[in-house]
Amino acid sequence: MVAARITVNGKDTPIAPAAPHTTVLDFLRERGLTGTKEGCAEGECGACSVLVARPGVHRPTDWVAVNACLVPVAALDGQEVVTSEGLATAGEGGTPAALHPVQQELAVRGGSQCGYCTPGFVCSMASEYYRPDRCAHAGPADGAVRADDGEHGPNGFDLHALSGNLCRCTGYRPIRDAAFAVGMPAEDDPLARRREQSPPAPVATRYAQGDRTFLRPESLAEAVRLLRERPEAVVVAGSTDWGVEVNLRSRRAGCVVAVDRLPELRTLHVGPDRIEIGAAQTLTEIERRLGGEVPLLAELFPQFASRLIRNSATLGGNLGTGSPIGDSPPVLLALEASVVLADADGEREVPLADYFTGYRQSVRRPGELIRAVRVPLPLSPVTAFHKIAKRRFDDISSVAVAFALDVEDGTVRTARIGLGGVAATPIRALATEAALEGRPWTARTVEAAARVLRTEGTPMGDHRASAGYRSAMLGQSLLKLYARTTEAVPS
Repeated sequence: MVAARITVNGKDTPIAPAAPHTTVLDFLRERGLTGTKEGCAEGECGACSVLVARPGVHRPTDWVAVNACLVPVAALDGQEVVTSEGLATAGEGGTPAALHPVQQELAVRGGSQCGYCTPGFVCSMASEYYRPDRCAHAGPADGAVRADDGEHGPNGFDLHALSGNLCRCTGYRPIRDAAFAVGMPAEDDPLARRREQSPPAPVATRYAQGDRTFLRPESLAEAVRLLRERPEAVVVAGSTDWGVEVNLRSRRAGCVVAVDRLPELRTLHVGPDRIEIGAAQTLTEIERRLGGEVPLLAELFPQFASRLIRNSATLGGNLGTGSPIGDSPPVLLALEASVVLADADGEREVPLADYFTGYRQSVRRPGELIRAVRVPLPLSPVTAFHKIAKRRFDDISSVAVAFALDVEDGTVRTARIGLGGVAATPIRALATEAALEGRPWTARTVEAAARVLRTEGTPMGDHRASAGYRSAMLGQSLLKLYARTTEAVPS
Protein backbone atom coordinates (compact mmCIF):
# COMPACT_ATOMS: atom_id res chain seq x y z
CA MET A 1 0.00 0.00 0.00
CA VAL A 2 1.32 3.47 -0.94
CA ALA A 3 2.56 5.61 1.94
CA ALA A 4 -0.04 8.08 3.20
CA ARG A 5 0.38 11.56 1.71
CA ILE A 6 -1.57 14.80 1.51
CA THR A 7 -1.34 17.71 -0.93
CA VAL A 8 -1.09 21.00 0.99
CA ASN A 9 -1.16 24.23 -1.03
CA GLY A 10 -0.10 22.26 -4.08
CA LYS A 11 2.82 20.52 -2.37
CA ASP A 12 2.85 16.75 -1.93
CA THR A 13 3.54 16.08 1.75
CA PRO A 14 4.00 12.75 3.58
CA ILE A 15 1.79 12.27 6.62
CA ALA A 16 4.41 10.25 8.54
CA PRO A 17 5.59 10.45 11.24
CA ALA A 18 2.35 11.95 12.61
CA ALA A 19 0.42 9.76 15.02
CA PRO A 20 -2.88 8.37 13.65
CA HIS A 21 -4.86 10.64 16.00
CA THR A 22 -3.00 13.81 14.90
CA THR A 23 -5.42 16.45 13.64
CA VAL A 24 -5.02 18.34 10.40
CA LEU A 25 -4.58 21.47 12.53
CA ASP A 26 -1.57 20.12 14.43
CA PHE A 27 -0.12 18.58 11.28
CA LEU A 28 -0.20 21.92 9.46
CA ARG A 29 1.19 23.95 12.34
CA GLU A 30 4.05 21.52 12.83
CA ARG A 31 5.01 22.23 9.22
CA GLY A 32 5.06 25.99 9.67
CA LEU A 33 1.56 26.78 8.36
CA THR A 34 0.62 28.69 11.50
CA GLY A 35 -2.21 30.68 9.93
CA THR A 36 -4.40 27.76 10.99
CA LYS A 37 -5.18 28.43 14.67
CA GLU A 38 -6.62 26.53 17.60
CA GLY A 39 -9.29 28.40 19.50
CA CYS A 40 -11.70 25.90 21.00
CA ALA A 41 -10.55 22.45 19.79
CA GLU A 42 -14.18 21.38 19.39
CA GLY A 43 -15.35 22.91 16.11
CA GLU A 44 -17.14 25.97 17.49
CA CYS A 45 -14.86 28.93 16.72
CA GLY A 46 -13.65 28.31 13.16
CA ALA A 47 -10.13 29.64 13.73
CA CYS A 48 -8.82 26.38 12.31
CA SER A 49 -10.82 26.22 9.08
CA VAL A 50 -9.14 25.08 5.87
CA LEU A 51 -10.36 24.20 2.38
CA VAL A 52 -10.60 20.63 1.12
CA ALA A 53 -11.36 19.55 -2.47
CA ARG A 54 -14.51 17.39 -2.29
CA PRO A 55 -16.92 15.90 -4.85
CA GLY A 56 -19.11 18.76 -6.02
CA VAL A 57 -22.87 19.12 -6.02
CA HIS A 58 -23.09 21.34 -9.12
CA ARG A 59 -19.56 20.95 -10.53
CA PRO A 60 -16.99 18.15 -10.35
CA THR A 61 -15.24 19.72 -7.34
CA ASP A 62 -16.32 21.95 -4.47
CA TRP A 63 -13.89 23.76 -2.19
CA VAL A 64 -15.32 22.88 1.19
CA ALA A 65 -14.33 24.55 4.45
CA VAL A 66 -13.85 22.17 7.38
CA ASN A 67 -12.65 22.36 10.97
CA ALA A 68 -9.01 21.24 10.86
CA CYS A 69 -9.07 20.76 14.65
CA LEU A 70 -11.48 17.81 14.34
CA VAL A 71 -10.31 15.89 11.27
CA PRO A 72 -7.46 13.38 11.69
CA VAL A 73 -4.85 14.07 9.06
CA ALA A 74 -4.83 10.39 8.10
CA ALA A 75 -8.45 10.88 6.96
CA LEU A 76 -7.16 13.18 4.21
CA ASP A 77 -4.74 10.67 2.74
CA GLY A 78 -4.54 11.39 -0.99
CA GLN A 79 -6.64 14.56 -0.65
CA GLU A 80 -6.00 18.25 -1.42
CA VAL A 81 -5.96 20.94 1.26
CA VAL A 82 -5.58 24.70 0.88
CA THR A 83 -4.81 26.91 3.89
CA SER A 84 -5.06 30.67 4.26
CA GLU A 85 -1.42 30.90 3.20
CA GLY A 86 -2.16 28.99 0.01
CA LEU A 87 -4.90 31.38 -1.10
CA ALA A 88 -2.49 34.23 -1.80
CA THR A 89 -0.77 34.24 -5.20
CA ALA A 90 2.99 33.91 -4.81
CA GLY A 91 4.99 36.78 -6.29
CA GLU A 92 7.79 36.23 -8.78
CA GLY A 93 11.41 37.26 -8.30
CA GLY A 94 10.99 38.08 -4.64
CA THR A 95 7.99 40.39 -5.15
CA PRO A 96 5.28 40.25 -2.48
CA ALA A 97 2.42 37.82 -2.86
CA ALA A 98 -0.90 39.16 -4.16
CA LEU A 99 -3.72 38.88 -1.69
CA HIS A 100 -6.68 36.69 -2.54
CA PRO A 101 -9.85 38.77 -3.19
CA VAL A 102 -11.31 37.59 0.13
CA GLN A 103 -8.15 38.57 1.99
CA GLN A 104 -8.08 41.93 0.20
CA GLU A 105 -11.66 42.81 1.15
CA LEU A 106 -11.10 41.86 4.79
CA ALA A 107 -8.00 44.04 4.88
CA VAL A 108 -9.43 47.18 3.28
CA ARG A 109 -12.73 47.05 5.18
CA GLY A 110 -11.22 46.65 8.64
CA GLY A 111 -12.29 43.05 9.07
CA SER A 112 -9.26 42.13 11.19
CA GLN A 113 -7.79 43.49 14.43
CA CYS A 114 -5.77 41.02 16.48
CA GLY A 115 -5.93 38.70 13.47
CA TYR A 116 -6.23 35.46 15.40
CA CYS A 117 -9.56 34.51 13.86
CA THR A 118 -8.88 36.04 10.45
CA PRO A 119 -7.31 33.03 8.65
CA GLY A 120 -10.34 30.94 9.62
CA PHE A 121 -12.71 33.59 8.34
CA VAL A 122 -10.65 33.78 5.15
CA CYS A 123 -11.04 30.06 4.46
CA SER A 124 -14.76 29.96 5.27
CA MET A 125 -15.32 33.04 3.10
CA ALA A 126 -13.26 31.49 0.30
CA SER A 127 -15.43 28.37 0.38
CA GLU A 128 -18.52 30.55 -0.14
CA TYR A 129 -16.64 32.69 -2.70
CA TYR A 130 -16.09 29.57 -4.82
CA ARG A 131 -19.59 28.12 -4.34
CA PRO A 132 -20.58 27.43 -7.97
CA ASP A 133 -24.23 28.53 -7.69
CA ARG A 134 -23.54 31.72 -5.72
CA CYS A 135 -23.91 33.88 -8.83
CA ALA A 136 -27.41 32.46 -9.34
CA HIS A 137 -28.46 34.03 -6.03
CA ALA A 138 -26.88 37.43 -6.62
CA GLY A 139 -29.15 40.37 -5.91
CA PRO A 140 -29.69 43.78 -7.47
CA ALA A 141 -26.86 45.44 -9.33
CA ASP A 142 -27.06 48.60 -7.19
CA GLY A 143 -25.25 46.83 -4.35
CA ALA A 144 -28.18 46.77 -1.97
CA VAL A 145 -28.44 43.94 0.53
CA ARG A 146 -31.32 41.60 -0.22
CA ALA A 147 -34.28 42.78 1.79
CA ASP A 148 -35.70 39.39 2.68
CA ASP A 149 -33.47 38.48 5.61
CA GLY A 150 -30.33 40.64 5.65
CA GLU A 151 -28.19 37.51 5.60
CA HIS A 152 -27.54 37.38 1.86
CA GLY A 153 -25.54 39.97 -0.02
CA PRO A 154 -26.07 41.43 -3.49
CA ASN A 155 -23.25 39.15 -4.61
CA GLY A 156 -25.18 36.06 -3.49
CA PHE A 157 -22.93 35.58 -0.44
CA ASP A 158 -24.71 33.59 2.27
CA LEU A 159 -23.60 34.75 5.72
CA HIS A 160 -24.48 31.32 7.11
CA ALA A 161 -21.17 30.26 5.57
CA LEU A 162 -19.55 32.14 8.47
CA SER A 163 -21.86 30.85 11.21
CA GLY A 164 -19.08 28.65 12.60
CA ASN A 165 -16.49 31.46 12.81
CA LEU A 166 -16.19 33.64 15.90
CA CYS A 167 -14.42 36.99 16.29
CA ARG A 168 -13.79 38.47 19.73
CA CYS A 169 -12.53 41.95 18.87
CA THR A 170 -13.42 43.22 15.40
CA GLY A 171 -17.16 42.89 15.50
CA TYR A 172 -19.04 41.41 12.60
CA ARG A 173 -20.10 44.46 10.57
CA PRO A 174 -16.77 44.93 8.73
CA ILE A 175 -16.52 41.17 8.19
CA ARG A 176 -20.05 41.20 6.76
CA ASP A 177 -19.15 44.18 4.58
CA ALA A 178 -16.14 42.29 3.22
CA ALA A 179 -18.26 39.22 2.49
CA PHE A 180 -20.86 41.28 0.62
CA ALA A 181 -18.15 43.10 -1.36
CA VAL A 182 -16.31 40.18 -2.95
CA GLY A 183 -16.99 39.70 -6.65
CA MET A 184 -17.02 36.53 -8.71
CA PRO A 185 -13.82 34.54 -9.32
CA ALA A 186 -11.78 35.64 -12.31
CA GLU A 187 -11.54 33.30 -15.30
CA ASP A 188 -7.85 32.68 -14.62
CA ASP A 189 -8.36 31.99 -10.90
CA PRO A 190 -6.59 28.62 -10.38
CA LEU A 191 -8.91 27.46 -7.59
CA ALA A 192 -11.97 28.38 -9.65
CA ARG A 193 -10.59 26.42 -12.60
CA ARG A 194 -9.84 23.51 -10.29
CA ARG A 195 -13.59 23.08 -9.72
CA GLU A 196 -13.96 21.81 -13.30
CA GLN A 197 -11.74 18.80 -12.61
CA SER A 198 -12.64 15.84 -10.46
CA PRO A 199 -11.37 15.81 -6.89
CA PRO A 200 -8.86 13.18 -5.81
CA ALA A 201 -10.47 9.76 -5.63
CA PRO A 202 -10.60 8.17 -2.19
CA VAL A 203 -7.64 5.92 -1.55
CA ALA A 204 -7.50 2.85 0.63
CA THR A 205 -5.48 3.76 3.69
CA ARG A 206 -3.65 1.71 6.25
CA TYR A 207 -1.67 4.10 8.38
CA ALA A 208 -0.05 2.76 11.53
CA GLN A 209 2.28 4.21 14.12
CA GLY A 210 3.16 1.98 17.05
CA ASP A 211 0.08 0.10 18.25
CA ARG A 212 -2.45 2.52 16.72
CA THR A 213 -3.92 2.18 13.23
CA PHE A 214 -6.08 4.30 10.94
CA LEU A 215 -7.91 2.36 8.21
CA ARG A 216 -9.91 3.49 5.21
CA PRO A 217 -11.47 0.47 3.48
CA GLU A 218 -12.21 0.46 -0.24
CA SER A 219 -15.76 -0.88 0.01
CA LEU A 220 -18.60 -1.56 2.40
CA ALA A 221 -17.83 -5.28 2.25
CA GLU A 222 -14.28 -4.62 3.42
CA ALA A 223 -15.51 -2.22 6.11
CA VAL A 224 -17.91 -4.68 7.72
CA ARG A 225 -15.27 -7.42 7.50
CA LEU A 226 -12.84 -5.17 9.36
CA LEU A 227 -15.44 -4.40 12.00
CA ARG A 228 -16.12 -8.09 12.51
CA GLU A 229 -12.40 -8.64 13.03
CA ARG A 230 -11.98 -5.47 15.12
CA PRO A 231 -15.31 -4.88 16.93
CA GLU A 232 -13.59 -2.42 19.28
CA ALA A 233 -12.68 -0.11 16.37
CA VAL A 234 -14.00 3.44 16.38
CA VAL A 235 -15.97 4.26 13.22
CA VAL A 236 -15.68 7.85 11.97
CA ALA A 237 -17.15 9.82 9.09
CA GLY A 238 -16.88 13.58 9.58
CA SER A 239 -15.20 13.09 12.98
CA THR A 240 -17.18 16.01 14.42
CA ASP A 241 -17.93 13.96 17.56
CA TRP A 242 -14.83 11.78 17.86
CA GLY A 243 -12.56 14.74 17.18
CA VAL A 244 -13.87 16.44 20.33
CA GLU A 245 -13.20 13.28 22.34
CA VAL A 246 -9.62 13.19 21.05
CA ASN A 247 -8.96 16.87 21.76
CA LEU A 248 -10.75 17.56 25.02
CA ARG A 249 -10.80 14.14 26.67
CA SER A 250 -7.53 12.75 25.29
CA ARG A 251 -9.32 9.70 23.93
CA ARG A 252 -7.18 7.41 21.80
CA ALA A 253 -8.28 4.39 19.79
CA GLY A 254 -6.24 1.37 18.87
CA CYS A 255 -8.07 1.24 15.55
CA VAL A 256 -10.08 3.88 13.69
CA VAL A 257 -12.08 2.94 10.59
CA ALA A 258 -13.12 5.80 8.27
CA VAL A 259 -16.31 5.26 6.25
CA ASP A 260 -16.94 8.78 4.96
CA ARG A 261 -15.88 8.05 1.37
CA LEU A 262 -17.44 4.60 0.96
CA PRO A 263 -19.51 4.78 -2.25
CA GLU A 264 -22.22 2.53 -0.78
CA LEU A 265 -22.76 5.09 2.01
CA ARG A 266 -22.82 8.14 -0.28
CA THR A 267 -25.97 7.52 -2.30
CA LEU A 268 -29.05 9.72 -2.44
CA HIS A 269 -32.05 8.30 -4.28
CA VAL A 270 -35.57 9.69 -4.56
CA GLY A 271 -38.03 6.99 -5.55
CA PRO A 272 -41.82 6.80 -5.85
CA ASP A 273 -42.35 5.57 -2.31
CA ARG A 274 -39.25 6.63 -0.36
CA ILE A 275 -36.11 8.72 -0.23
CA GLU A 276 -32.90 6.91 0.67
CA ILE A 277 -30.02 8.99 2.00
CA GLY A 278 -26.58 7.44 2.35
CA ALA A 279 -25.29 7.58 5.90
CA ALA A 280 -22.00 9.22 4.84
CA GLN A 281 -23.51 12.07 2.84
CA THR A 282 -22.64 15.29 4.65
CA LEU A 283 -25.51 17.48 5.79
CA THR A 284 -24.45 20.18 3.34
CA GLU A 285 -24.53 17.68 0.47
CA ILE A 286 -27.97 16.43 1.50
CA GLU A 287 -29.29 19.96 1.83
CA ARG A 288 -28.06 21.03 -1.61
CA ARG A 289 -28.97 17.83 -3.41
CA LEU A 290 -32.50 17.64 -2.03
CA GLY A 291 -33.03 21.34 -2.74
CA GLY A 292 -35.92 21.68 -0.29
CA GLU A 293 -37.72 18.54 -1.47
CA VAL A 294 -38.18 17.51 2.17
CA PRO A 295 -39.34 20.73 3.87
CA LEU A 296 -38.79 19.40 7.40
CA LEU A 297 -35.16 18.59 6.63
CA ALA A 298 -34.78 21.95 4.91
CA GLU A 299 -35.94 23.62 8.13
CA LEU A 300 -33.52 21.52 10.21
CA PHE A 301 -30.31 22.14 8.29
CA PRO A 302 -29.77 25.87 8.99
CA GLN A 303 -30.29 25.19 12.70
CA PHE A 304 -27.90 22.23 12.86
CA ALA A 305 -24.61 23.52 14.31
CA SER A 306 -22.74 25.65 11.73
CA ARG A 307 -21.93 25.42 8.05
CA LEU A 308 -18.40 24.30 8.97
CA ILE A 309 -19.82 21.39 10.97
CA ARG A 310 -22.47 20.56 8.36
CA ASN A 311 -19.72 20.34 5.76
CA SER A 312 -18.40 17.28 7.62
CA ALA A 313 -21.22 15.92 9.80
CA THR A 314 -23.43 13.09 8.55
CA LEU A 315 -26.83 11.65 9.42
CA GLY A 316 -25.17 8.31 10.12
CA GLY A 317 -22.87 9.94 12.64
CA ASN A 318 -25.62 11.92 14.34
CA LEU A 319 -27.71 8.76 14.76
CA GLY A 320 -24.72 6.56 15.55
CA THR A 321 -23.71 8.55 18.63
CA GLY A 322 -27.16 7.97 20.12
CA SER A 323 -27.14 11.41 21.75
CA PRO A 324 -30.51 12.46 23.20
CA ILE A 325 -29.84 16.07 22.12
CA GLY A 326 -28.92 15.41 18.49
CA ASP A 327 -30.99 17.60 16.19
CA SER A 328 -31.68 15.14 13.38
CA PRO A 329 -33.40 12.32 15.37
CA PRO A 330 -36.56 14.34 16.26
CA VAL A 331 -36.97 15.33 12.62
CA LEU A 332 -36.41 11.80 11.35
CA LEU A 333 -38.81 10.41 13.95
CA ALA A 334 -41.50 12.81 12.76
CA LEU A 335 -40.79 11.67 9.18
CA GLU A 336 -41.20 8.01 10.29
CA ALA A 337 -37.73 7.26 8.98
CA SER A 338 -35.93 3.95 9.30
CA VAL A 339 -32.24 3.08 9.35
CA VAL A 340 -30.56 0.43 7.21
CA LEU A 341 -27.96 -1.47 9.25
CA ALA A 342 -25.28 -3.51 7.46
CA ASP A 343 -22.79 -6.09 8.67
CA ALA A 344 -20.87 -9.00 7.22
CA ASP A 345 -24.05 -11.10 7.11
CA GLY A 346 -26.19 -8.62 5.20
CA GLU A 347 -28.63 -5.80 5.94
CA ARG A 348 -31.67 -5.16 8.08
CA GLU A 349 -34.05 -2.20 8.28
CA VAL A 350 -35.12 -0.84 11.66
CA PRO A 351 -37.73 1.88 12.25
CA LEU A 352 -36.01 4.79 13.95
CA ALA A 353 -38.70 4.70 16.62
CA ASP A 354 -37.32 1.27 17.63
CA TYR A 355 -33.64 2.13 17.14
CA PHE A 356 -32.75 3.87 20.44
CA THR A 357 -32.75 1.66 23.53
CA GLY A 358 -31.11 3.85 26.21
CA TYR A 359 -28.75 6.73 26.81
CA ARG A 360 -26.35 6.59 23.83
CA GLN A 361 -27.46 3.01 23.21
CA SER A 362 -29.23 1.44 20.25
CA VAL A 363 -30.12 -1.87 18.64
CA ARG A 364 -27.02 -1.58 16.45
CA ARG A 365 -24.88 -4.65 17.11
CA PRO A 366 -21.07 -4.79 17.24
CA GLY A 367 -19.80 -4.92 13.68
CA GLU A 368 -22.86 -3.15 12.22
CA LEU A 369 -22.80 0.12 10.32
CA ILE A 370 -25.60 2.52 9.51
CA ARG A 371 -25.64 2.34 5.71
CA ALA A 372 -28.59 4.60 4.94
CA VAL A 373 -31.64 6.44 6.24
CA ARG A 374 -34.99 5.87 4.52
CA VAL A 375 -37.83 8.39 4.56
CA PRO A 376 -41.21 7.10 3.34
CA LEU A 377 -43.28 9.05 0.81
CA PRO A 378 -45.61 10.87 0.51
CA LEU A 379 -44.65 13.48 3.08
CA SER A 380 -47.06 15.06 5.52
CA PRO A 381 -47.97 18.58 4.36
CA VAL A 382 -47.94 20.32 7.76
CA THR A 383 -44.42 20.28 9.20
CA ALA A 384 -42.23 22.33 11.51
CA PHE A 385 -38.98 22.03 13.45
CA HIS A 386 -38.62 24.08 16.63
CA LYS A 387 -35.20 24.23 18.23
CA ILE A 388 -35.11 25.98 21.59
CA ALA A 389 -31.58 27.06 22.48
CA LYS A 390 -29.74 30.01 24.00
CA ARG A 391 -28.42 31.15 20.62
CA ARG A 392 -30.24 31.39 17.32
CA PHE A 393 -27.58 29.36 15.50
CA ASP A 394 -24.65 27.10 16.35
CA ASP A 395 -25.89 25.95 19.75
CA ILE A 396 -26.99 22.80 21.54
CA SER A 397 -30.73 22.29 21.90
CA SER A 398 -32.44 22.65 25.23
CA VAL A 399 -35.49 21.15 23.52
CA ALA A 400 -36.04 20.10 19.91
CA VAL A 401 -39.52 19.34 18.54
CA ALA A 402 -40.42 18.17 15.04
CA PHE A 403 -43.98 17.95 13.72
CA ALA A 404 -45.43 16.18 10.68
CA LEU A 405 -49.22 16.30 10.43
CA ASP A 406 -51.86 15.45 7.84
CA VAL A 407 -54.85 17.76 8.24
CA GLU A 408 -57.70 16.99 5.86
CA ASP A 409 -61.03 18.82 5.80
CA GLY A 410 -60.18 20.41 9.13
CA THR A 411 -59.43 17.08 10.87
CA VAL A 412 -56.06 15.71 11.95
CA ARG A 413 -55.74 12.40 10.11
CA THR A 414 -52.20 11.54 11.26
CA ALA A 415 -49.74 13.19 13.63
CA ARG A 416 -46.08 12.35 14.12
CA ILE A 417 -44.06 14.29 16.69
CA GLY A 418 -40.37 13.72 17.46
CA LEU A 419 -38.74 15.08 20.61
CA GLY A 420 -35.14 15.63 21.64
CA GLY A 421 -33.65 16.80 24.92
CA VAL A 422 -36.49 15.58 27.14
CA ALA A 423 -35.52 11.95 27.82
CA ALA A 424 -32.55 9.60 27.79
CA THR A 425 -33.19 9.04 24.08
CA PRO A 426 -34.97 10.90 21.29
CA ILE A 427 -38.62 9.84 21.49
CA ARG A 428 -41.97 10.00 19.72
CA ALA A 429 -44.67 11.97 21.57
CA LEU A 430 -47.14 9.11 21.29
CA ALA A 431 -49.68 10.40 23.81
CA THR A 432 -49.83 13.78 22.09
CA GLU A 433 -50.19 12.13 18.70
CA ALA A 434 -53.16 10.19 20.03
CA ALA A 435 -54.66 13.37 21.47
CA LEU A 436 -54.58 14.96 18.01
CA GLU A 437 -55.48 12.18 15.58
CA GLY A 438 -59.12 12.03 14.53
CA ARG A 439 -59.91 15.38 16.14
CA PRO A 440 -60.63 18.74 14.55
CA TRP A 441 -57.63 21.03 13.99
CA THR A 442 -58.98 23.74 16.29
CA ALA A 443 -57.66 25.86 19.14
CA ARG A 444 -59.55 23.72 21.64
CA THR A 445 -58.00 20.48 20.35
CA VAL A 446 -54.53 21.99 20.19
CA GLU A 447 -54.69 23.48 23.69
CA ALA A 448 -55.71 20.10 25.10
CA ALA A 449 -52.97 18.33 23.16
CA ALA A 450 -50.41 20.94 24.28
CA ARG A 451 -51.18 20.08 27.90
CA VAL A 452 -50.41 16.45 27.07
CA LEU A 453 -47.22 17.38 25.21
CA ARG A 454 -45.91 19.18 28.31
CA THR A 455 -45.90 15.82 30.12
CA GLU A 456 -44.07 13.81 27.45
CA GLY A 457 -40.64 12.44 28.32
CA THR A 458 -38.78 12.92 31.55
CA PRO A 459 -37.22 16.38 31.20
CA MET A 460 -34.41 17.21 33.61
CA GLY A 461 -33.01 20.50 34.80
CA ASP A 462 -29.42 21.30 33.85
CA HIS A 463 -27.23 24.27 32.89
CA ARG A 464 -29.12 24.70 29.61
CA ALA A 465 -32.68 24.76 30.95
CA SER A 466 -34.83 23.76 33.89
CA ALA A 467 -37.26 20.86 33.73
CA GLY A 468 -40.16 23.30 34.02
CA TYR A 469 -38.88 25.39 31.13
CA ARG A 470 -38.49 22.33 28.92
CA SER A 471 -42.04 21.21 29.67
CA ALA A 472 -43.38 24.69 28.97
CA MET A 473 -41.53 24.86 25.65
CA LEU A 474 -42.98 21.52 24.57
CA GLY A 475 -46.52 22.78 24.98
CA GLN A 476 -45.72 26.17 23.49
CA SER A 477 -44.24 24.60 20.38
CA LEU A 478 -47.58 23.00 19.44
CA LEU A 479 -49.44 26.26 20.05
CA LYS A 480 -46.90 28.01 17.82
CA LEU A 481 -47.41 25.45 15.05
CA TYR A 482 -51.19 25.93 15.21
CA ALA A 483 -50.87 29.72 15.15
CA ARG A 484 -48.68 29.59 12.07
CA THR A 485 -50.93 27.19 10.17
CA THR A 486 -54.10 29.16 10.90
CA GLU A 487 -52.41 32.45 9.94
CA ALA A 488 -51.71 30.92 6.53
CA VAL A 489 -55.40 30.13 5.96
CA PRO A 490 -57.44 33.06 4.56
CA SER A 491 -60.48 34.02 6.63
